[in-house]
Amino acid sequence: MSELRWTLLILGVAFVAGLGWWERRRPRQAGGTGGTSRIAPREPPAEAPPPPRREPTLTLPTMRARDPPVSDALPVLGAAGATAALHAAAAQDEREPPVPGDGGAVGGVPPESLPRLPPAPVPRVEWPPDERRRVVALRLVATQPERFAGRSLRQALAAEGFVLGRFAIFHKPDEEQRAVLSAASLSAPGTFDEDTMDSQHYGGLSLFAVLPGPKPPPETFEELILTARSLNDRLQGELQDEQGSPLTPARIALLRARLGAGAGA
Repeated sequence: MSELRWTLLILGVAFVAGLGWWERRRPRQAGGTGGTSRIAPREPPAEAPPPPRREPTLTLPTMRARDPPVSDALPVLGAAGATAALHAAAAQDEREPPVPGDGGAVGGVPPESLPRLPPAPVPRVEWPPDERRRVVALRLVATQPERFAGRSLRQALAAEGFVLGRFAIFHKPDEEQRAVLSAASLSAPGTFDEDTMDSQHYGGLSLFAVLPGPKPPPETFEELILTARSLNDRLQGELQDEQGSPLTPARIALLRARLGAGAGA
């Protein structure tokens, strides 16, 4: 029994010594292990996307329909309008041809900004007396509700060789400055004012030739037809005869035949 006690005592002492040695060794291992460990770096937080950029809004102006053209208060010349205008002109005293304006403003535009061309020679108007006079007339009418702008009308007439002259209407001269064709406003009294024409609007033109004239009647008639068609190409209106009917090829042939037969058109 005494040997067993000594054996147990020796084992207990050895166990306590081993336990103490183990306890002293454990903090060193923990400290060595902690010294070599590294903490993983924290990733920076992802940046938030910038807010969407707002583009400035564009406000369009309100579009309005074009104001309707002002109606023409002047009466339109009838079927015998060109003949009546000639009689009225013949009853007047002879006047000097219109003198170019002194530079008044046209349509609000200063006169110095408008080009001035050299004045063209004024055609000589040598119409025969009433008892020998025959008139061949056509119409160039603006399409409704549009009307010819005065500036466009003046430029188209000038491009065809017309010059504003006697009786305040346009005349197309020949090589000797004799009036072959004439153009009056389709609205009474049929005249044009050079100083205000560019700012006006016109319903149409009365194109006519007074026979006998500087050229033979057939040649004058053909020139009247060609000039009327050329003006219509420039102004985009509607060609009519003196009664207001469309100027068809059949109507032109009838007028040509009547002229050749010596009858009034």
